[in-house]
Amino acid sequence: MPIISVTIAEGRSIEQKRSLVRGITSAVTEALGSRPEQVRVMISELPLNHYAVAGVTFAEQAEANGESA
Repeated sequence: MPIISVTIAEGRSIEQKRSLVRGITSAVTEALGSRPEQVRVMISELPLNHYAVAGVTFAEQAEANGESA
């Protein structure tokens, strides 16, 4: 039973997350020959203040671009 863990930045819509789960399930069934009902996908959402690149959080980047974080 494949168990796939995905970490994404918060802010995605429910439909985007559902699409992600469907795509991952499809890829795993194709690559491993598993049945879809055997595939488990866990999504963890990371707050934008908890994720940074080059010392700048994604929340800071969003604020600098005039977006709400």
